[in-house]
Amino acid sequence: MKTYSQKGSEINREWYLIDASSMPLGKLAVVIADKLMGKSKPTFTPHVDNGDYVVVINAKNIQVTGNKMVDKKYYSHSGFPGGIKELKLEEVIEKDPKVAIEHAVKGMLPKNKLAADRLARLRVFDGAEHSHTAQNPKEIK
Repeated sequence: MKTYSQKGSEINREWYLIDASSMPLGKLAVVIADKLMGKSKPTFTPHVDNGDYVVVINAKNIQVTGNKMVDKKYYSHSGFPGGIKELKLEEVIEKDPKVAIEHAVKGMLPKNKLAADRLARLRVFDGAEHSHTAQNPKEIK
């Protein structure tokens, strides 16, 4: 038998809907990254971006285990001396809950040329309403 390698013309993308309030942030990020990479498809090829679109709703209701709401910190640096900024997870969720989910998913994706295109197929919404009903996304529980 020969090893199957998918071509760019054979890619078939689907849409999936995930409720962020149904599972903890880390487990949610694993499921999203799996769908964005296409690892759950039998036609998975590492060098071809054959992943699907993922719509995440209820981002403001994400759950975490333990004391992560207070202990987990997000850092950013301006590049200038003393320019480091630190935000707790609860502050990030209060300010923009999309950032927490996108940051977690970005950390789960491989660091290569395909990562930006894969992350662009992630759509995160704060509430239960989303603008992709026309695509008929399949709900993942």
